[in-house]
Amino acid sequence: MKLKRQYQFWFCIGSQDLYGEEVLRNVAEHGRIMVDKLNAAGVLPYPLVLKPTLIEAAGIRRTFNEANEDDNCAGVITWMHTFSPAKSWIQGLKEYRKPLCHFLTQFNEEIPYDDIDMDFMNENQSAHGDREYGHMVTRMGIERKVIAGHWSDPQAQQRLAAWMRTAIGIVESARVRVLRMADNMRNVAVTEGDKVEAQQVLGWQLDAYPSSEIAQAVAAVSDSDVNALVDEYYATYDIILDGRDPQEFRRHVAVQAKIEIGMERFLLEKDYHAVVTHFGDLEGLQQLPGLAIQRLEQKGYGFGPEGDWKTAAMVRVMKLMTAGMKDPKGTSMLEDYTYNMVPGKEGILQAHMLEICPSLADSKPAIRCLPLLMGNREDPARLVFTSRTGPGIATSLIDLGSRFRLIIHEVDCKRNEKPMPKLPVATAFWTPRPDFKTGLEAWVIAGGAHHSAFTFDLSAEQMADWAAHMGVEAVVLGNDTTIRGLKQELQLGSLIYR
Repeated sequence: MKLKRQYQFWFCIGSQDLYGEEVLRNVAEHGRIMVDKLNAAGVLPYPLVLKPTLIEAAGIRRTFNEANEDDNCAGVITWMHTFSPAKSWIQGLKEYRKPLCHFLTQFNEEIPYDDIDMDFMNENQSAHGDREYGHMVTRMGIERKVIAGHWSDPQAQQRLAAWMRTAIGIVESARVRVLRMADNMRNVAVTEGDKVEAQQVLGWQLDAYPSSEIAQAVAAVSDSDVNALVDEYYATYDIILDGRDPQEFRRHVAVQAKIEIGMERFLLEKDYHAVVTHFGDLEGLQQLPGLAIQRLEQKGYGFGPEGDWKTAAMVRVMKLMTAGMKDPKGTSMLEDYTYNMVPGKEGILQAHMLEICPSLADSKPAIRCLPLLMGNREDPARLVFTSRTGPGIATSLIDLGSRFRLIIHEVDCKRNEKPMPKLPVATAFWTPRPDFKTGLEAWVIAGGAHHSAFTFDLSAEQMADWAAHMGVEAVVLGNDTTIRGLKQELQLGSLIYR
């Protein structure tokens, strides 16, 4: 599956013709130098494209509408080089539909103290223009990212890069299509939700298929294709037989290979980017998909268990946001299982029956094939590993009945204190911020689910920006969280988001 599209971001400069053609030529040249050097710096994940300087309403409107229609344009970065009368921007901003960033910068880093005169002041009015334009965007109630700093500053470049990834999550959200095998697990609350509202607000298309239809695609896979993929498995992963006969073990692994090939072909044919399964509905399948799902997830598909389409779609969005990232540490669905409450060693064990993405693995995963109580099928093969360590974020999109809320929790993944040789699944272990007890209480008070879309590679700020653009309440739990403050924030959110 191809994750990273050939997106670009338009760099639009605001000015006016009050000071003559020479100034406008200087403005355009400054913009060219900045864009060339920003692209050459190697920090931005997507290229900037410089557009002609915007000085009047018709050109501004035309540029924003061209951005809307260009499938390769993922967002617009605006820079006010001089003073740009903001009423000229109204119609273009009203009609613009993609992510917007206001870059508070200027061409020169330092005031030229010895040479500055009124000509320089008139030409270089970013501090003036930022306030005129920024006021209008605020007055219009338009969601945008505001980033301040000199364009050569590595920190400013990193923030632009992070926003670009958020913008990808925004534009790609409207393309997310989730295949639901059967329905949600009976009587479970958090995996339910309003699918019509999700499509209206988030752009997600959520379609149910009987598992028997996917099973037909699996059955159609040839033995030669299965054998080739099994050979790839054996070359890629360690093999732990657990006392099984090697040929019997390989036959069980081959079932997962057949499921992976058949399911991916079905997803590609029908153009779906995420999938949910339910262990209670496996008609026509020999095993609950385990290794097969883990492999699909690593390729960039979203996944949610027990019919959890919200988690599946969020994993897909986050996979897209991290596509092409240098040295990523991983993104996956995870589930809270059990606590460690020993003082000084507190944490939550994260796992699932089978399907954790191996992008999280801290070392070479191993294939094991052991019994599973769920699903009433033969023993499924799965990849077993422990997660990397370090800071990450766990997100939970919940349906409150009248609206969605995205909970974003900053956590710290740690090494397991001891091996768990009898637990044949992939695991992670984390302590939530600001501390174990406050973090637990805060997650539950906010309404967080037991499944999460987790990543090492995105920040809470990026996901909160994504939610803000989508019009969804974001609740960030981190080092500054207090229970009293959280309750006040949730009360305020109930008034704002209706």
